[in-house]
Amino acid sequence: MLAVVNTPGGAEPVAIREVAEPELRPHEALVAVHAFSLNRGELRLFQVRAEGWRPGQDIAGVVVKAAADGSGCPAGTRVVALCDWEGWCERAAVPGDRMAAMADNVSFAAAAALPVAGLTALRTLRHGAPLLGKRVLITGAAGGVGNLAVQIAHRSGAHVTAVVGSRERGAVIDGLGAADIITRIEEAQGRFPLILESAGGASLTAALARVEARGTVVIFGNSSGEKTNIDFRDFSEHQNARIQSFHYFTCEPAERFGPDLALLAGLVAEGSLKPRIVEHDWHELPRIGPLLRERRIPGKAIFTVPQR
Repeated sequence: MLAVVNTPGGAEPVAIREVAEPELRPHEALVAVHAFSLNRGELRLFQVRAEGWRPGQDIAGVVVKAAADGSGCPAGTRVVALCDWEGWCERAAVPGDRMAAMADNVSFAAAAALPVAGLTALRTLRHGAPLLGKRVLITGAAGGVGNLAVQIAHRSGAHVTAVVGSRERGAVIDGLGAADIITRIEEAQGRFPLILESAGGASLTAALARVEARGTVVIFGNSSGEKTNIDFRDFSEHQNARIQSFHYFTCEPAERFGPDLALLAGLVAEGSLKPRIVEHDWHELPRIGPLLRERRIPGKAIFTVPQR
């Protein structure tokens, strides 16, 4: 079968090559991959992982062979799934507890946007639950995580202030429920009980200045690559606020992956969650990767895998 393989010494960072079929463990199902998404964090891994390493976490497709231990979904089921790696291929081995069935009206492309970005959006927002009536500040709101977080927070009754890199990028979240869309976090008015922060550096400093007493700043990235200096005295006007780090693989019990993916897919099916995606053939991956790194891709970059 064909798969995306890391080629750090080649003309391009990745290539599509013939590889062996997956060897399934008892708790793994075989999934024919129809679409996958590229996360910004994976771009860095292309540079540091060895030749031949196979990337890929977010996938959507159809179960070809169910897991031997009975976990997961039966053969023939359309699924959204999260792999550890090696998901960008024609057929992937997927743990039974990392997949969820999805309705026929959910496209493979939309579903592929959900695993890493959707779980991050859903689970970071849980640090502020219940959200009804709360003010929530979301940085990087035009990105893959941000646009989903805006929608989920709005659906949960929050008053959302969305921070985007430019007015042009702000168009990605038009109509998604943000009460305020700003281009600099310094423009945010008042304090917030929950802030989702992914830029780091000056953005995180500004976020800490805008959290309310006993509020929470959830840190789930550092796209700027900048360090942030923190002083205890910074919290004198908003005492007992909390900084919460977030890592999606370990933030909740493993058995929660399936139900949370099902929840996200269900929101898409009912029309209350609409991932902002741009679709490409998987042969375009080397060209699209740099554009994503430079934030020239609105929303989520999705790649479709031709079915042979």
